Amino acid sequence: MQRPMLYCSHVYLAGLVEGARVAKTTDSTGIAGAFEALTIRQRISIGIAVAATLAAGILSVTGAGAVVTFVVAGVALAMLAALVGDATEQLGTRLSPGATGVLQSALGNLPELFVGIFALRAGLVSVVQGALIGSILGNSVLVLGLAFLVGGLRHGEQSFASDAPRMMVTLTLLAVAALAVPTLAFLLHTPAAPHSEGLSLACAVVLLIVFIASIPISLAGGANSLPTEPAESGSHIWPLWLAVAILVFAGAGAALVSDWFIAALEPAIKVLHISPAFTGLVIVALAGNAVENVVGIQLMAANKPDYAISVIMNSSLQVALFLTPVLVLLSLVLGGAYLTLVVPPLLLVALGLAALLGTIIVYDGKSTWLEGLALVGLYCILAISFWWG
Repeated sequence: MQRPMLYCSHVYLAGLVEGARVAKTTDSTGIAGAFEALTIRQRISIGIAVAATLAAGILSVTGAGAVVTFVVAGVALAMLAALVGDATEQLGTRLSPGATGVLQSALGNLPELFVGIFALRAGLVSVVQGALIGSILGNSVLVLGLAFLVGGLRHGEQSFASDAPRMMVTLTLLAVAALAVPTLAFLLHTPAAPHSEGLSLACAVVLLIVFIASIPISLAGGANSLPTEPAESGSHIWPLWLAVAILVFAGAGAALVSDWFIAALEPAIKVLHISPAFTGLVIVALAGNAVENVVGIQLMAANKPDYAISVIMNSSLQVALFLTPVLVLLSLVLGGAYLTLVVPPLLLVALGLAALLGTIIVYDGKSTWLEGLALVGLYCILAISFWWG
């Protein structure tokens, strides 16, 4: 296993070197302009992502401790996810708000998709199920709660247009209902119980149809598309080639790091005595969204609740309508474990509570810090309940 990993690492690094060589042959003013277009945060993110990716590769190839490799790969994965988000957002500046939402649905979940693929090939179904549900919980409970908490403490009660959030939470609630059917059929011993794989496949196809049907509405700027957020400054608009280059290299890096991350996962959780369910629900889910989720909290702190809530709720919707069914379908051809939508009852209850509370809270178009604190507390309780498995 080490020789293919080393070869892939060399190919990836060679690509970086070749990209740098080609960049030198381009107009120097363009390169300088591209560097100036990057904010300080983005430059730091790129530096940390490159350093963490190289460190994770070296640790994996040299057979270093599983816990260290797991932690470093997790940091690399989080930073690469942030770069994918930044590059996708920059590409979206050249599109309509609706098209930007569609682009984010297609590309924004690349790191989580790669983690899911490698985890399924390793037979870690419980980790994948936990990570998918954890992503929904992390966005609609933890991140939304932190955004309400920070925004409420800084600005008091905040108001937002509730039409777009209502559409998003309604679609999320419907998606959760569809995800719950296979589990309920299995637990209640209905005639469909022996056919959980076929039922899961049918649910996945239906969810994808709903997602595809929502694309024209998003492109037309409907309620489930992202609102327009004016650019802060023209100097922070990347050149097109830079956005594409960072997206390609971040995507390739995420594929490699996901392999190293999953390879170190099982030995690491045995050493740390962490259950696979907790690992997927909390650690894996947060690793793929940690830096990206900070954006929603920052927008709420800047008193931009409309954009903040749309970004946060849209992330949950993407996982429920797009990422989950795609992984179910891909598991048919990956050659590893088959992903079904039959999940542990407590996961189902947690998912249902998250969707229901999200629906109730956004319907009045107002948020307070106390609502945020309650959501954060609920997430902590749910996370603790899975510590033992």
